Amino acid sequence: MEILQYLINGISIGAVYAIIALGYTMVYGIAKMLNFAHGDVIMIGGYVCFVSVMSLGLGAIPSILLAIIACTLLGILVERLAYKPLRQAPSLAVLITAIGVSYFLQNAALLIWGSAGKVFPSLLEGIPSLHLFDGELTVSGKALVNIVVCLITMTVLTLFTSKTRMGKAMRAVSEDKGAAQLMGINVDATISMTFAIGSGLAAIAGVLLCSAYPTLVPTTGSMPGIKAFTAAVFGGIGSIPGAMVGGLALGIIENMSKAYISTELSDAIVFGVLIIVLLLKPTGLLGKVTKEKV
Repeated sequence: MEILQYLINGISIGAVYAIIALGYTMVYGIAKMLNFAHGDVIMIGGYVCFVSVMSLGLGAIPSILLAIIACTLLGILVERLAYKPLRQAPSLAVLITAIGVSYFLQNAALLIWGSAGKVFPSLLEGIPSLHLFDGELTVSGKALVNIVVCLITMTVLTLFTSKTRMGKAMRAVSEDKGAAQLMGINVDATISMTFAIGSGLAAIAGVLLCSAYPTLVPTTGSMPGIKAFTAAVFGGIGSIPGAMVGGLALGIIENMSKAYISTELSDAIVFGVLIIVLLLKPTGLLGKVTKEKV
């Protein structure tokens, strides 16, 4: 039963990585850029939720909704101010800008909320745990919420990109921006919508992450952001199911490594597995090989 418990705990944190990775994979799949400030949007979402509960006295649901709205608007603002002017710029310029935005958000949080860690309120404490096999196996309420939210998010995103007008526009922009523009698709609005969705997902992930690890500091989103990017690459960046598979796999590998090998080496093992997967399958587990247009 012990191994099953570690497996469930791994799936729980992996579900959070998967939600963050979905934001990375959507932005990369459609805008063809790596938004390394994504992890810091998670941190902003955590702080907005914290302030809503502790200072404004709002309940869990209104606080989470406020965090989603704030991060969605932040995502649109960052895209308009920092990334839109670089649409035709080399990828290195966009990458450096993304790192700059990341440091800007971290330092802004440092100025506003200070460097001292904040204890995140227990928003998910009231959810009952699930006891299996006569109580030998326990699935916590937080784990259940993480897994359910991850599954709902992936299902909604898959339906959105395949069934809605905006989703089809996103897929067209992903395939060929020039051709999409000739067909009358507003490429700029489509990319802004992608950033908005990705940032909204970051807010949800921020709340779930801070509920699991309740200390909130300006660098809270840095390591989870890097791990989620790893998950997106692991599963196949640009693939929505790939982001989920990569996130869950990453969570399981990390938790199993901590349990059976070494807590200190768990991150190194995760990145080691990523290197092996990319050597064997460079596009990731579910990634597609794309041919360059000449």
